[in-house]
Amino acid sequence: MEMDMQAIANIFSIITIFVCFILKIPQIWYLMAIKSAVGIPLLGLMLELTSYTVMTSYNYTNGYALLTYLEYPVILAQEFLLIYLVLKYRNQVNNIKSIFFAICYFVLSTCILIQVVPKYVLTILAPMCTPISASSKLVQLLAIVRAKNADSVSLLTWFISAFTNTTRIFTIWVDSGDILLLGNCIISSLLSSSIMFSALYYKSRSKRDDGKYVKRE
Repeated sequence: MEMDMQAIANIFSIITIFVCFILKIPQIWYLMAIKSAVGIPLLGLMLELTSYTVMTSYNYTNGYALLTYLEYPVILAQEFLLIYLVLKYRNQVNNIKSIFFAICYFVLSTCILIQVVPKYVLTILAPMCTPISASSKLVQLLAIVRAKNADSVSLLTWFISAFTNTTRIFTIWVDSGDILLLGNCIISSLLSSSIMFSALYYKSRSKRDDGKYVKRE
């Protein structure tokens, strides 16, 4: 029975990792198509970047099976591109603050991975990833609700996010049962679903309003 559960967990892990290869791609393509970052809060992206970096480092330094966290470095690569595009469409790529932040981020991340920074620091930071990850999604959710507009938000990206977080709940439970990781995935799954449904609602309302306007014309 235990072997069967592990086999199922491995299958879910592989599915999760493959799906995560395209997690941010719909949002990236959408931004490139409309050439606008309206409705995409930079603060939310920075919080996501922090959370993914810490979780990658936490899993790696603890020696967990690669299949249980490979999506984190995969998503990180996409997150870099997404942040670059948001900065580009806001004309902030060559901003001194942006360059300084990028240098500090890569230097600090390298020090953590090669354990120049003591491993216990990650043990302290890892529990903070749940509120950080939740905050990043709350920022996005609030941005949609306040603007009452989700034109720049990709529904597919948030559907994939909700799906992969849900599958990770099972794989982590089978593989390590790590409470910190389980809590992070459960909350992320709920918030990603909330963003998806909110974006769907405002997109649908926008189409209805456009239809009424055309009809009046």
